[in-house]
Amino acid sequence: MRVRHIQSSTVVVESGDTRVLCDPWLLDGAFYGAWAHYPPLEFEPEDFDDVDYIYVSHIHPDHCHAETLERLDSDIPVLIHDYEWDFLRRNIEAAGFDVHEIPHNERVSLGDDLEMNVLASDNCDPEVCGNHFACSWLAEAASTNGGTGGSTQIDSMAVFDDGEHTVVNLNDCRWPMTQHAAMEVSRQYDEIDLLMLQYTFAGSYPQSRLDYSHEELLEAREERRIQSLENAVGFIELFEPRYYMPFAGEYTLSGHLASLNEYVARSTRSQAKAYFEDHDRIDSSVSECLLLNSGESVEVATGEQSAPYTPIDQEARATYAEEVLEGVRFGYEEEPMPDLEAFEDVFPDAYEHFDEKRRAIGFESETEVYLSLVDGTYARFTADGEGYEYVDGLPERNGRQRVRMEMDPRLTLQILKGPRYAHFNNAYIGSHLQFAIEPDVFERALFYSMSFLHA
Repeated sequence: MRVRHIQSSTVVVESGDTRVLCDPWLLDGAFYGAWAHYPPLEFEPEDFDDVDYIYVSHIHPDHCHAETLERLDSDIPVLIHDYEWDFLRRNIEAAGFDVHEIPHNERVSLGDDLEMNVLASDNCDPEVCGNHFACSWLAEAASTNGGTGGSTQIDSMAVFDDGEHTVVNLNDCRWPMTQHAAMEVSRQYDEIDLLMLQYTFAGSYPQSRLDYSHEELLEAREERRIQSLENAVGFIELFEPRYYMPFAGEYTLSGHLASLNEYVARSTRSQAKAYFEDHDRIDSSVSECLLLNSGESVEVATGEQSAPYTPIDQEARATYAEEVLEGVRFGYEEEPMPDLEAFEDVFPDAYEHFDEKRRAIGFESETEVYLSLVDGTYARFTADGEGYEYVDGLPERNGRQRVRMEMDPRLTLQILKGPRYAHFNNAYIGSHLQFAIEPDVFERALFYSMSFLHA
């Protein structure tokens, strides 16, 4: 078996003549233009039209990138987990592909003795998802299907084996939420030869906090960066792989967001390698960390790499962001600026949907949300059924907790209109959403419920 790293979570798994392209994100501009590759990719989507399968772990656009899919050969079958909801399947089918849903924890043969096993990150246990992560589809599944008979999560892991060697692709699965699924894999497979794992968080924290000083942003960045590395340690300790490779979550912010790169909580892969090798819970005599540059591969049986790893020049990366990426314009920036009437046409239905969903998950809060609309007007609402109102400017805080959310009005309007246009979660991950919380107490269920603030 051989694994070829393209960039971020995009890899090709090969066994004999069978090749599987995993999570193809091959063009800049994921998350409404915000995410770009560095170094710039030297590949085009058409370079991978000779693969036998495409595996897509979940719906986020750095894994299921619509523009990339549009340029791949739609005759290639796409493999996904058989989720409780059909959002991922419908999106891929809309690009013209034949989608094969693989039942949870059920091995399927791909050819040349290569087998694949896909597990939902919550191990198809809704209580696990609810305890560890505000899953964006939990309320949708519960309200429309009368319950959650399958996975309530949006991520999956894939296990590839050829009868002799085993590769685990964790994608964006996180410890401890994925611990139960990982333990199931550890029980089934005697030895893991290569473990590919995420080593950094995706999201807008802390770089999008409006109420943090420069020093607070740097402090929060380091705290979250170390937390993401520490979470990954749990997987390495459990699997004790012969080799492990930090690989997912690499991106550089572009456009008017490029100035936030300084505060993004990401480690370099060299930093991740050093952290893991120095960790007292990882036995370096058992597990070896390896890193691959874009386009390079590793032989799973021996750990032999096609080329030595060359660390990315971080100064060159910063220069590229400043001189090239800052000039990028996002799609919504080409749209005309809406007036307040456009928001008033959609906000009532959006609020009703938000209120319905927050009640479906049993969430109630007096926290005041101030969502910027246009020309200094905000929509003020709470998550306790009080309704909403439009206010001119920000009033003095009245003692209640307050969350202020700022976004380009053109993107805000698209989100309010519905997921066909834009989605709150993608805007949040892409750092388009700037926010302040007073006092600084993060309500995960509130931000989860915001994913349903659309008509």
